[in-house]
Amino acid sequence: MKTATTTAPLHPLLTERWSPRAFDNGHQLTPEQLTTLLEAARWAPSASNTQPWRFAVTERGTEAHARVLEALAPGNQTWAHAASALIIAAAQTTAPDGTGRPWAIYDTGQAVAHLSVQAQHDGIAVHQLGGFDAARITALLDQPGLTPLVVLAVGRRDEFGVLAEPFAARETAPRDRLPVTDLLVTVAA
Repeated sequence: MKTATTTAPLHPLLTERWSPRAFDNGHQLTPEQLTTLLEAARWAPSASNTQPWRFAVTERGTEAHARVLEALAPGNQTWAHAASALIIAAAQTTAPDGTGRPWAIYDTGQAVAHLSVQAQHDGIAVHQLGGFDAARITALLDQPGLTPLVVLAVGRRDEFGVLAEPFAARETAPRDRLPVTDLLVTVAA
């Protein structure tokens, strides 16, 4: 476990959540576990209750999982293949009337965060991946108006020794974040 060193007391679900790359390739998520994660995402805050997030769940051993895996960046393919599921998170960035939904990406990010915290609660590991071929993932979704934002590798954490370098070293490196003071900006007068 890689617990975050924080400057304020935070809930352990937040301090103990991290993004592993070592997944147990013999473990399969149950339908109930997947449903619970998606239910957590469903209850994320949503501007005007539009709920613009959409998820495509692919389970290891299926053709769909193999096609999503092939669309990942080569470095991500080397370890993400062991995850029980690869889940595409996408946003409907255009409303049915054709107007834009500028908040859809933000809302989808909140849904993914809810899913990730629920996974941590349930002892399930999630690694959010931005390294993928967006055009290929969009084609796999085959849903007009969906913008793929992230692919989630989901499963049970394994020992870091199953990883090749440089990923094994990253797995054991301390967690690091900018200090809060670096995140603050001022409002112009």
